[in-house]
Amino acid sequence: MAMIKSVCSLLSAVSLSLLLTADLGAAVYQHSLTVDTMTFDWSIEGENLAIKLSAPTTGWVAIGFHPTDMMKDANIIIGFVKDGKVEISDDFGTQPTQHTPDTKRDGKDNVTVIGGTETGTTTTLEFSIPLQSGDANDGVIDPKADTMVMLAYGPDRDSTKLKHQFAKTITVNLGSGVKK
Repeated sequence: MAMIKSVCSLLSAVSLSLLLTADLGAAVYQHSLTVDTMTFDWSIEGENLAIKLSAPTTGWVAIGFHPTDMMKDANIIIGFVKDGKVEISDDFGTQPTQHTPDTKRDGKDNVTVIGGTETGTTTTLEFSIPLQSGDANDGVIDPKADTMVMLAYGPDRDSTKLKHQFAKTITVNLGSGVKK
């Protein structure tokens, strides 16, 4: 009986610790940029990039890294919230205006979903990706270097097949937060 009480006490302490850590860390990001009406928050967390995207849409939001010609060659993370459930896809820019999931190109889905909301007319997604996944579709994100970043969102429908209503490419140093 004493052992059961000890295990229960330990589990309660661990659960409380995890809840407090999740609550304190969930909304804190090292850097934030607002580009027109879209917000990109991020933090370097060890070997990962934690990202929060918010835009005035009830449709999809997306970010891409290292495009060469519009969307071509970019590591694209695109998703939406439908009926309270977050749906995110790890894609690759196959053409200037086309992308396909990494998993259809012998790659991996390297996105860790943290959460997401659709509140009023705003969609917010939170997730993390590895800085260096080892997936040829992703490339390497060097936080010390300048990085080309695409930000986009679609119309008010939960379909990633629909064309964006906003898209902009910026250059930013992800380590310092400085936009060029």
